[in-house]
This record gives sequence, C-alpha cells and structure tokens, in this order.
Amino acid sequence: MTNASGSSASGGSTGSTGSTGSAIRVLIADDQEMVRTGFRLILQTQPGVEVVGEAADGAECVELARRLRPDVCLVDIRMPKLDGLEVTRLLAGPRAVDPLRVVVVTTFDQDDYVYGALKNGACGFLLKDAGPGLLLEAVRAAARGDALISPSVTVRLLKRIGEQRPASSDEVSSGPLTERELEVARLVADGRTNQELCAELCVSLSTVKSHLTNIQVKLGLRNRVEIAAWAWRCGVVGDR
Repeated sequence: MTNASGSSASGGSTGSTGSTGSAIRVLIADDQEMVRTGFRLILQTQPGVEVVGEAADGAECVELARRLRPDVCLVDIRMPKLDGLEVTRLLAGPRAVDPLRVVVVTTFDQDDYVYGALKNGACGFLLKDAGPGLLLEAVRAAARGDALISPSVTVRLLKRIGEQRPASSDEVSSGPLTERELEVARLVADGRTNQELCAELCVSLSTVKSHLTNIQVKLGLRNRVEIAAWAWRCGVVGDR
C-alpha cells in the first residue's frame, strides 16, 4: 500500500477547496505506478488540492477510501482484485453508506464503461489523454458536487441519449434562454471546455460560469452534463 500523506491534511495551500473550506483531498487508484505518479505530480502543484493516498488495486482503493474519506477518488477502470466499476458501486452507488465522490479515469473509450460508471454513481468520466487541465477541472467539479465527462465522450454519449430519448414538449422550449445562453448550451453539447468557451466567445471565465449557472437555473438542470443532454434532446445543437 502506498499512502501519499496520511489521513490528515497538512497545511494545504489556498485555492479551490472542498466542502469544509480546506484543501480538496484526493485519493488516486491505478494499477500502474507511473500513472499514479503522473496524476500526483499534476495535482500536487495546484493550489487547494492535496493527494492523501494512492492505491494499486481496487480492494486497496475501497479500504483506503473508507478510512481516509477523501473528497474525490480518481479510479481506473481496469485494476486487480476489484475493477473500477465495482469500486465505484461500493463507494458511490445507490446502496453505499455515506457515499464518496468518484471520478473514473481510463484509457478505454467505450460506451459500456461510461454507462456502467455513471450508473454506479460516478460523478465524472475522463480519458487519460484528456490533459492536466481537464483532470483538475474534473476534481474540482466533483468536490463541488458537480459532474464532468471527457468532451469527446460527452458528445457521443449525449447524442445517443438524444436519439433514444426525444424531448418532451415542455423541454423543447428554449424561450427562457438568451441568444448567448443558447450559444453556450450548443457549445457545451459540442464538448467544449470552459476555457474553450472563453476563447471562442471572447469572454472571461467568470462570464462563462455565469452563463452556465443561468442556464441551469432557468431550465432546472444540475450541471453541464445535463445542459448538454438537454441541448441534444431538444435539437439545439443543430439549430444555428
């Protein structure tokens, strides 16, 4: 077992924080040491993030997670003893006692894995080639209770949802949204990250976040994944 820094936070720097106002405490689970090391190096350089433990297999991940109670667990799909889907079910599933926030990180871009992870309670699904920025964004989103899926996965997955579950008449109306909010919804459904939205719309990050919040409030949605699902179901993506 590899324990990065024990169960207690030690002087985490200020920045994006967990629900208690302290640093976001992260547990990393992957059977490849190089992957764990890479994630740890990325996260530890960020303000307000602390890696509290590392696990090399699924059983160790469950044991560490239940003992350390991290804010976010980064879990690989394929691990010895217990795979990432089972780990997610045990830690975040509907029958989990005091569930934790799990982000599944994998090299396998397969719909079955995405469906399984989300069904078992994961609040994020990232491909390992997503890049440091998206990894950090997923950790911070999970700590806030939000959800983030790799953009390439989101577009394919939500397009299928739109094809399989057409919008109701109540959902179709986009009347409450401004033209700019509709454009933001389209771009989110196309898989754009917040930084890409800033660049494409020539606005600040705070403005992008404000638009996303407004869309969620007006449409009664919880996060950007639901915004994208709404856009695909209602045909907003193709409406230019």
